[in-house]
This record gives sequence, structure tokens and C-alpha cells, in this order.
Amino acid sequence: MAKTRPGKRDIDSYTIRGTNKVVRAGDCVLMRPSDTGKPPYVARIEKIEMDGRNNVKVRVRWYYRPEESIGGRRQFHGAKELFLSDHYDVQSAHTIEGKCTVHSFKNYTKLENVGAEDYYCRFEYKAATGGFTPDRVAVYCKCEMPYNPDDLMVQCEGCKDWYHPACVGMTIEEAKKLDRFVCSECSSDEDVKKPQITFSASPAADAKKVHIV
Repeated sequence: MAKTRPGKRDIDSYTIRGTNKVVRAGDCVLMRPSDTGKPPYVARIEKIEMDGRNNVKVRVRWYYRPEESIGGRRQFHGAKELFLSDHYDVQSAHTIEGKCTVHSFKNYTKLENVGAEDYYCRFEYKAATGGFTPDRVAVYCKCEMPYNPDDLMVQCEGCKDWYHPACVGMTIEEAKKLDRFVCSECSSDEDVKKPQITFSASPAADAKKVHIV
């Protein structure tokens, strides 16, 4: 008579092989890709299981990088931007390389220093259809693009809209040297003679209109 194998059981944590870092359900991790030329995959651990032979597997929910999505990477996508997908999977815990942090978009824009393990997410992504939630985001500047936290923007004191320096005829270096800014639409003849720039809150706080992703 065949022996029945012991069933799987949930465990609270797993120590990443070769490290002293402990991961638990809810943590975000970097996972080793099969192609060594690619950056590590990013996933959120949903559950950790161990079978009767002490093999540990993790149920994960994948984050997608913009270039992995159906629409591809676009101008407003930041270098550290990820989409939380509806793609779930089960992987060996041995493929976990390290831990990382996926911040909310708002919290990411407030970071003083962005580390190698810092990412952010502002969209959920449906892997089968390429759809996003939310499907509308605020846009800024003459170019009417969503905010990319990697790009410097300056705020007009008049209309409170945000602008890329290049879109208003300035270099980034020039923008950094000025104190306050008034856009051409808000400038009077006197104001034009006095370039002004201000750096207040991040553009994420001042939605102008919406953009369908």
C-alpha cells in the first residue's frame, strides 16, 4: 500500500538563503530570473508553505515593470516604477534574492534618498488585458504628461501648474538657480522681466486634470 505524503503547512517566515534576512507574508522580495541578464523580478509574498520534505514554496503576486506590460514603458514612467499585477504564482523560496520596499507613489515622492531596494507603485495592472486601475491620473505642464518623480518640475506661482524646464525653454541647471517661476500665460509685461521659480510640494499633490492611461 502506498504511503501518503504529509501535507503542506503554512509557515510564518522564511530566512533568505545565505543571509540573515527574514521574509513574511506581505513582504516584497527580489526574485532571481531564469535569464541572468535580466534584473530581478519583484513580487509580494502572499503565503509561505513547507511540504513534508521541508521544501519551502512561496505564493507570490508579481509586480510588473513598465517594459513588461502590454503598453510598454512610457515617458512618464519612473525608473523605479512598478505595477501590482493580478498575476499570482508559486515559486521555490530559494529563488528569493533579497527584500525590497514598494512604496506608495505619495510616500516615494517624499523620500530624501532613494535606495537600490526602493520602488513605487501607483497602478494595479491586469496582465491579460493590459488594463490599469486607476485608468486616469493627473497630468501637468504644456506637454500634459503624468508626473514622473525622476524629472525636475517647477511650479507657476500664478496658475499653480507644474512645468518641465525644457517645456518652458529652460535647462535643468537654469531652473535650479532661480527662486520663483511664473509661466508665460500668467506673466504680465513686468513679470516677464523677473524670472521666478518655486519648489514647493511635489506635483503629486496638485492635480490639474486627468489622463486616461
